[in-house]
Amino acid sequence: MSQKNEMPVLVLALLLTVGVLGAGFWWLMPKAGIKLGSQLTTQENTSVDDRISQGERSLVQAESKANNPVFVQAKQAGIQAMAAKQYGEATAQFQLALQSARNAPETAIYLNNAYIGTKRSHTIAVAVPIGSDPNGSLEILRGVAQAQLEFNTIRQAIPLKVVITNDDNNPNTAQQIANTLVEMPDVLGVIGHYASDVTLAAGNVYNAGGLVSISPISSTVKLSGFGKYIFRTVPSDYVAARALADYAIKRLQQKKAVVFFNSQSAYSQSLKAEFVTAIALSGGQVSAEFDLSAPNFSAAQAVNQALKQEAQLLMLAANTGTLDQALQVVQINQRRLSLVGGDDVYAPKTLEVGGTQAEGMVLAVPWHIDGNLKSAFPRQSRQLWGGDVNWRTATAYDATKALAVAIARNPTRSGVQQALTASDFAAAGASEPVRFLPSGDRSVGIQLVKVAPGKRFGSGIDFVPLAW
Repeated sequence: MSQKNEMPVLVLALLLTVGVLGAGFWWLMPKAGIKLGSQLTTQENTSVDDRISQGERSLVQAESKANNPVFVQAKQAGIQAMAAKQYGEATAQFQLALQSARNAPETAIYLNNAYIGTKRSHTIAVAVPIGSDPNGSLEILRGVAQAQLEFNTIRQAIPLKVVITNDDNNPNTAQQIANTLVEMPDVLGVIGHYASDVTLAAGNVYNAGGLVSISPISSTVKLSGFGKYIFRTVPSDYVAARALADYAIKRLQQKKAVVFFNSQSAYSQSLKAEFVTAIALSGGQVSAEFDLSAPNFSAAQAVNQALKQEAQLLMLAANTGTLDQALQVVQINQRRLSLVGGDDVYAPKTLEVGGTQAEGMVLAVPWHIDGNLKSAFPRQSRQLWGGDVNWRTATAYDATKALAVAIARNPTRSGVQQALTASDFAAAGASEPVRFLPSGDRSVGIQLVKVAPGKRFGSGIDFVPLAW
């Protein structure tokens, strides 16, 4: 059977088999018994080879912790077949696995790779923090898997193979992986990395090695103009901070704020600094800054100090590692002062732990599934994954689509870089075309969302798009 006839069959199979426990239920996974705890790959002495896979090993252990022996056995059989280069058997086993456990983007990527087999293909890599943030990694992998599937189906050209890597969100590990990817001549581009610190560390390697990387997550302003091989599909903290400051000053009529941040995070420091500047330029001020990572940090003392200083607004520039401390602030605040925050606060834990005390909080995120109702991506992602995806899936999808289009134009490393920077470059994204500025930043705006009553997920509250 020809590739042209086979690929729609694969699409139909995936659409029918990937179901209701998909990305839309990203905060229900722990409640469903899928534990997202420590991974085998968090060990510092794990070799780089064991952190890289096209299907010959499982990196996302969270998938196989579902209470589904059929999935576990089928996925393992598929992995063994891939390692033995028995691609027909691997395809059959991965399809069976997806039919049994419907929330497995790593398996979906392995299925796409198995289908390609020994056919001519182009290869990209994706770097995710599986050990430190397995749920975030799954969100990214969904975007990559969906874009890979769409490209391989619609283009009917040379298909795209995906290599998954696990950097555990560790700068040193990321540099080791980046060095390995640079030395793999088949790899034409990288989706990643996650934390801004990690992307900056790996970015030095990619620039030196002439390998394009597109981060779907990192937003620090330090990444702008970092090197001609470094791109991203999220707006920089400059854009997010100004949107939040503008909302605070113009909509809330509040000019006096305090900021909570993590001094150990490049992302958090970047967002904090940009917000302080934006508030000042708008005629307001930040009267105090609190380091969430300080050993003696006290949410109660910080909030009391903010109240004594007659602050009106609490700005949460927390990163994922200090989200717990930020949510302590939310609880103690008791909705007395207004709350705004960055995209790392957009997490299931914010709704679960923050509860009604988080209602009214406004966050700046790159994308929301209800932010552009004219886009086809929400419908397509719901059909594929059986639920709503979040911004990390959308920006990973955009990064993968951009790489795929650039590779189709000129399938060399330098050619990919030239394609991405061309004035006429555009790739269809989740809500709007993906285009890049000379700085490597994406030409795109920000979406403000508000924690408000909602019924979509049964929790009583939700993140909803904010129009003002």
